[in-house]
Amino acid sequence: MKTRKIHKDDTVIVLAGKDKGKTGKVKKIFKNKDLLLVENVNMVKRHVKPNPYKNEQGGIVDKEAPLHVSNVQLICESCTKPTRVGYKIADGGKKVRYCKKCNEVMS
Repeated sequence: MKTRKIHKDDTVIVLAGKDKGKTGKVKKIFKNKDLLLVENVNMVKRHVKPNPYKNEQGGIVDKEAPLHVSNVQLICESCTKPTRVGYKIADGGKKVRYCKKCNEVMS
């Protein structure tokens, strides 16, 4: 099993694509395909049929499309810079993520 360096609710910056430079929080991670959803990034339009059973109107809806994990980079909370992530064993014997720029442990 691969370890995931980016987790849900992490703040990331987009490195490539039409939304390059935008930041947002990770909403969902698709582990099998190495994709993730970021809030208000990679917005696409979808044509939706009305559903009277759910009281949904039809029309054109904006929604987020998934991004590949390689196109985003984690932003450290302490130094507020995009950074690479490393792993180390903490004092209690627990494996934790840390920022490679400022050496601070990430939550």
